[in-house]
Amino acid sequence: MSRRAGSAGPRTLAFVESPVQLLNVLEWAHEHAPGAGFTLVVLSPIDPMTRGQLRRMSELAREEGHQVRWEEARGGTMAPFHTIGGLTGMLRKADRVVLGDPFSRYVQLLLTITGARDLVVVDDGTATMEFVAQLASGERLVRWHRKGGRPRPRDLVFAPVSSVARRRLTPSGNRTVEVFSSMPMGETPPGVTVTAHTFAWTRSRFGPPRITKGADMVGTSLVETGVVDGDRYLEAVRTLAKAHGATRYFAHRREATEKLHRLAVETGLEIVRPDLPLELIARRGPVGRTILSFPSTVVHTLPLALSGTDVRVAVCDIDPAWLTETASPRAQGFLSGVTGTARDVTRLPTVTAV
Repeated sequence: MSRRAGSAGPRTLAFVESPVQLLNVLEWAHEHAPGAGFTLVVLSPIDPMTRGQLRRMSELAREEGHQVRWEEARGGTMAPFHTIGGLTGMLRKADRVVLGDPFSRYVQLLLTITGARDLVVVDDGTATMEFVAQLASGERLVRWHRKGGRPRPRDLVFAPVSSVARRRLTPSGNRTVEVFSSMPMGETPPGVTVTAHTFAWTRSRFGPPRITKGADMVGTSLVETGVVDGDRYLEAVRTLAKAHGATRYFAHRREATEKLHRLAVETGLEIVRPDLPLELIARRGPVGRTILSFPSTVVHTLPLALSGTDVRVAVCDIDPAWLTETASPRAQGFLSGVTGTARDVTRLPTVTAV
């Protein structure tokens, strides 16, 4: 029996698609239902690095007493139909659904099936900030880096499902909605309960870390999402690493192999592909005394996960000149907001990359 297998919670169903979402479901459970297990469904992506981290996080979830159901949700043309068909019964019986990405088409489709009275949205990084803002303003749910662009044909086809999901995520007389978040929130939608996420489970399970003298750098997928120019990004990483004596680069799970190889060759940084979310990696250690980052989720989460240690998190803003021509008009403002609202971080001057 697992060391924390309390009373089963068959009426609670959680859906995750990334390692960070799974981590934050465990954090929510630690705060709301310690010792009570429930079913956690992994809607597995195709990316090998993400799958590897999800496998490791699934082991931790089982140790906490939860049942993990692994779904090859993207393993072929018929996979979505098999996955949704297999989950329909559980969705209709669930009293509470916990989810990590309200922008996910998969999750939105599942929301149209469930009649759960309690919905919980756990952090999916900075996207949570955008979700709450869009829900409060009555906008359709669109990821920030696509906002302002023309809807794609798939968006138009999926619009009715997205509209239903948005209504499900709006509190009503017979449905509650909670957002469990470490992100700063602006206007909160009427009726939505926002609960502070402090990484209490992470701190109780791991660390404190051994701290080294040097600096570590955190990678970002802004190049892969088409927001930042690849050459400008590489030059900025090189300049920042040299200025602060960074030796390691913790790759984002979505960063392209070719880009990482080029970074290693041209900057001399040791590229590290973490097997767990960075909050756990940093808390376990060893970790540099300074952690350098561009605008990303970690400028909000690492200070919480590393609370009580002497590690300093430093953030460098994105120069508008680094943005691609196809970047969303919303990009610069959103990225500035990510760093501007971060607590307990050191703001660094923007790197001039030519």
